[in-house]
Amino acid sequence: MNVSMLTKSLPLAIAMLCGASGTAMARDVVIHAGQLFDGTGSAMRSKVSVVIHDDRIVAVEDGFVTRDGAEVVDLSGKTVLPGLIDTHDHITMGYSGKNPVAERAQESSIDNAYGAVGYAKATLDAGFTTIRDVGAETKVIVGLKKAIAAGKLPGPRIWAAGYPLGPTGGHGDPQNGMSPELDFHSEGRVIDGADEASRVVRGMRRDGVDLIKIMPSGGVLSIGDDPNHQTMTDEEIRAVVDTAHGLGIKVAAHAHGKAAILHASEMGVDSIEHGSFGDAETDRAMKAHGTYLVPTLLVADTVVQIAKTHPETLNPSSAAKALEVGPIVMRNLNRAYKAGVKIAFGTDQGLSPHGQNAKEFALMVKAGMTPLDAIRAATVNAADLLGASDQVGSIQPGRYADLIAVAGNPLEDVTRLEHVDFVMKGGAIVR
Repeated sequence: MNVSMLTKSLPLAIAMLCGASGTAMARDVVIHAGQLFDGTGSAMRSKVSVVIHDDRIVAVEDGFVTRDGAEVVDLSGKTVLPGLIDTHDHITMGYSGKNPVAERAQESSIDNAYGAVGYAKATLDAGFTTIRDVGAETKVIVGLKKAIAAGKLPGPRIWAAGYPLGPTGGHGDPQNGMSPELDFHSEGRVIDGADEASRVVRGMRRDGVDLIKIMPSGGVLSIGDDPNHQTMTDEEIRAVVDTAHGLGIKVAAHAHGKAAILHASEMGVDSIEHGSFGDAETDRAMKAHGTYLVPTLLVADTVVQIAKTHPETLNPSSAAKALEVGPIVMRNLNRAYKAGVKIAFGTDQGLSPHGQNAKEFALMVKAGMTPLDAIRAATVNAADLLGASDQVGSIQPGRYADLIAVAGNPLEDVTRLEHVDFVMKGGAIVR
């Protein structure tokens, strides 16, 4: 390589080397996209230039243009899309295949924090430039969010919920199934009564969360509770929603059973996570209130396989619940999608390996969604659910320069998104 070639390539090389940490970036970059899905419509555009200054998109122009002093990234043989968004992630959690009860007694929040560093990088490398984490130790996930935002660690942008909130004995109670002689520190995450619910929400907002996650129904991976049961009262749900919305943040509701889906939607939650036992009545309620469904097919598929092959690696009672709930989630999404319920992409990562989030797309298509709508669920719809459509989820001027590139056309074969060749987050090239 001669000196002139080295000089020309140096800005891009620096961006590639520093992009993982976010500590430096090329000031001006032009992406030449052979095909572009910008998230604003349904059509794929050919031969488009995305002009980037610092961390933002400043223009999207037809043809392959250049700018004085800008580095050109040639993706003319690729399809470029917005950075993907997973709206139901657990970036601090990972499946080890070990006894989960023993792990709860042996691992600390510090162990979770160290594990999250690798999980965050794997997620970003897979093209997910933004996630909504809907359940983690509050201090750990808020600290991780801050470290990534400051460029200290590689990872996606994080909208953090912190501790999921629910009642005594509910899906989020860490004391479930454990000896009463042991203390698993339920305070700050178990809420009983509307007044306590409001107080805890205010404290969590003070501590830096971006949204609130509640558990109005039982769950699958918790010990002893029933996914069909509504475990929070309507008054508790309403208190959380009113307090959170008054503070300008949204509410995600883990809800499997029909009553919890129906009542949480009527109380004004912004999304229903899972929604396994929904029906036509819950579809009507969700449509009427503008509630998103985050179907989390990947975790359902994964937990069924584990329940069949290694049930001993799940909490007691979880295998039986998984075999009941897992098979119905595809039918639930199919019906809700056809009914016009708004769908946002979410995997419930933490049970399947981080970085394999894109496997959710094929399951969504198998459930009846078009590849286009599945991709929109992970871009524009997801951004809308976050309340960040002016920041992420599309390739438009003013948005963060979060882009990915793949070979082929994912609108024809959505599994292309499982093999991302190029990732840019905030104008810095990650890979």
